[in-house]
Amino acid sequence: MTEARRRAVFLDRDGVLNQVVLRNGTPHPPGTREELEIFADAPAALRALKAAGWLLIVVTNQPDVARGTQRRDVVDSINDAMRAALPLDDVRVCFHDDRDGCRCRKPRPGLLVEAADTHGIDLGASVMVGDRWKDVEAGRRAGCAAVLIDRGYAESTLAERPPDRTVRSLAEAAEWILTHAGRGGHTA
Repeated sequence: MTEARRRAVFLDRDGVLNQVVLRNGTPHPPGTREELEIFADAPAALRALKAAGWLLIVVTNQPDVARGTQRRDVVDSINDAMRAALPLDDVRVCFHDDRDGCRCRKPRPGLLVEAADTHGIDLGASVMVGDRWKDVEAGRRAGCAAVLIDRGYAESTLAERPPDRTVRSLAEAAEWILTHAGRGGHTA
């Protein structure tokens, strides 16, 4: 008898769970723990998903560490504050830049695949929620459904394959997941 696999909602961090700092229309992470501002709808949205049995796993690119413009301990501090404020099961971070060619930097699916191996997750029954095309593409490459939170950034929001749903907030994403995402596949 095989063990039942679990469902997860993979969540990008900046722009999904917390406010970003916009520079020329491009989103950037908060620079310090004090700058962290969690979206008002995040706690209730995540509690609803958790109550429905979803694992909640943050998968975030933090390339400023590789670029030398941010320290890893500051990113860890921000992630610790997120864990304290929200019902998260895991936080996975890629500290690399594009030039590093790692398998964990989104749009590559490495963070999702590693989390699935660790937590016994069925990627085909899981969902990736992000605010940029790289998030959508990472979810698609991992075999997940994908929800894009359109924050109106001045950049492309088009992945190779479009998201299953485009929404304006995490609350709206959670509502769609609870209503449409099924145990055996992407949508019911």
